[in-house]
Amino acid sequence: MPEVNPAIVPAPTLRERIAELGKEQQRLQNLFGALAFALRSFNNLNQILELTAFVASHLTDAEGGALVLFNPNGTIQLEQLHCSDLNRREQIRAEMERITQTLSAQERATPTEGSLPLSVKIPALEHLLDERLRQKLGPDVQLFGTPLLIRNSVRGRLYVFSCQPDYHWDERRQQMLRVIADQAAVGIENAELTAALRRKVALEKEMEIGSYIQTQLLPRKYPQVEGLQLAARCRVASKVGGDYYDFILIPTEGSPANPETGSQTGSRSPEETEAFRLAIVIGDVMGKGVPAGMLMSMTRAMVRAEALNRHSPARVLQRLNRAMFSDLENSNRFISLFYSEYDPRSHRLCFSNAAHNPTLWWQARTQQIQALDTEGALIGLESHSHYSESCVQLQPGDVVVYYTDGYTEAANTRGERLETTGLMEAIQRAARRYDSPQDILESLFEQMDAFRGRQGSRLARIPPQDPELLLQGDILQEDIYMRPESVDDTTLVVLKLLPDPAEN
Repeated sequence: MPEVNPAIVPAPTLRERIAELGKEQQRLQNLFGALAFALRSFNNLNQILELTAFVASHLTDAEGGALVLFNPNGTIQLEQLHCSDLNRREQIRAEMERITQTLSAQERATPTEGSLPLSVKIPALEHLLDERLRQKLGPDVQLFGTPLLIRNSVRGRLYVFSCQPDYHWDERRQQMLRVIADQAAVGIENAELTAALRRKVALEKEMEIGSYIQTQLLPRKYPQVEGLQLAARCRVASKVGGDYYDFILIPTEGSPANPETGSQTGSRSPEETEAFRLAIVIGDVMGKGVPAGMLMSMTRAMVRAEALNRHSPARVLQRLNRAMFSDLENSNRFISLFYSEYDPRSHRLCFSNAAHNPTLWWQARTQQIQALDTEGALIGLESHSHYSESCVQLQPGDVVVYYTDGYTEAANTRGERLETTGLMEAIQRAARRYDSPQDILESLFEQMDAFRGRQGSRLARIPPQDPELLLQGDILQEDIYMRPESVDDTTLVVLKLLPDPAEN
């Protein structure tokens, strides 16, 4: 009987090979399926990244996997680590964290001025990270890595490591690791897009609330003042702007204070009207968005409080500046404000300016324009700013235009700005051609849009004689937040002194 050599092992049958391949294929499918399920179902990015390191090590038959991310500021962090050898896991984690923290500290210590962009530095950063990891892990650990690419930008590296001396980094394992890295990159990008969308939704909600509040705070009716007509419009560049205007009926000395004065009550008899002065206010909070809108709301409330105390225009601005200085100083914002009061008995307009655009007075008799201005600093610039005051005598037919710099800074396609001279020319044309301040207002906006090359972009103006859409003395809501193509907030207020009926 022949002897059997014990060193000779029977070769596996074809069926056994097929069975082994089937099990291996099933194992790969299960791992890929688990990662795909995580990408579809997990809301927590950390769970996806943790599974990424685990799947990467198992698909490549390695003992561990690690995920290192590059932050937008150039720093590096060890995001996830998986190691089947529990005795070495903490040691490997400590070494990797020490390396990433050291590289991050070096990046933060690099002067920002003249430094290279992150996209340029990352290849060198990847090479340095690989070299230091290999040095610290020692010659017994084989380390292999591949980049995480999001829209052709490297956002990190996915590593696998093994202590097996016969471990080979073949093409199949390389492809597996690249596939897993791509899946992790998809998870990171999806999480970032979801977070950005949530921030956008929250911001839009805040803007909607701010826009609603600001709409409610702007005057909804023109005050009825004998011999005077008004028109106004605030066109904002975003949903919430920093422009502000207001009309305030101020009881004169000895007249009964009407509790509805602040809300601009309806028509009054000439005797009742003469017991009030009309304050016309226009201002501009530096900046846009919700912070500017909140400051505008605060400014409106405080201006009304000071005006109803019957202070002079200069005194109103002085007290307003002292009251708001600390809040504005902390916010690093300032407010320009033009405050004026019209007396219907004397037809005098007294005013004080806190570094706002000078109001323009078109005189019907001479058809000349005079800038109304006084000395005064921005509200919030200095705690003890001094404000001067002046008065002019208005005559029948005179037009006074209050404005913010969105009008004068409007630019055409060649980059030329309209400037104050352009506004003056527009006022000359409109005041000579139209009788009502509403038509003058429309003409001024039309001329600005034409200068900017947007002649056909404006919505058709609603005829003022349409009783269903325009009540006598009302400001349409469309006049407040229409035409979002404006680059800057633009506000115009037009005041016109009507001819005396007794002279006709």
